[in-house]
Amino acid sequence: MFLRQSTVGREPLAIAMSGVRMGERLLQIGMDTPVVSGLLAAKPGLSGESAMVVPDDATAVSAKRAAENAGALVNIRVDALDALPFDRQAFDLVVVHNREGQLANLGDTRTRALQECRRVLRPGGRIIVIDKGTPSGLAAIFQSRKGPEARALTVETLEAAGFRSVRPLGDRDGFSFVEGIKAGGSD
Repeated sequence: MFLRQSTVGREPLAIAMSGVRMGERLLQIGMDTPVVSGLLAAKPGLSGESAMVVPDDATAVSAKRAAENAGALVNIRVDALDALPFDRQAFDLVVVHNREGQLANLGDTRTRALQECRRVLRPGGRIIVIDKGTPSGLAAIFQSRKGPEARALTVETLEAAGFRSVRPLGDRDGFSFVEGIKAGGSD
């Protein structure tokens, strides 16, 4: 018992790794885990802005419920990821939920979707892509090890979309995090 670490008051890993802060303008693309999406939506608070683009109405309903449970105000849109319905430089941070492989499912439009994310970011803004990570513990025995391949594809695609300083942030608990920056003064 004395060896256990307390988890009371800790944020889920995906929330902490995103680095979203109060007052920021946040855009989430897709949704893998409703609880994580709701908690992320709540982080900017009333002084910030939170928006989400999802692929279908069923996901929008789930996202709305998650945001309500987290006490978040969020603008949820059902739209194509390669033509985001927002103005240029409208957001400080974009979080792409990609654990279910939605970027890979876009095929040829994957780079275009990430270019759209870049377009709606302010200069110096960040993108965080949450991928499926390397399985650990017992899960490593029973699951395939697609984390490193997904991470490499994400890095390559972010660079092709024009992001700078693209780097993996970490791989833990079945999550992989990759960050990119929109260079200052760029489109």
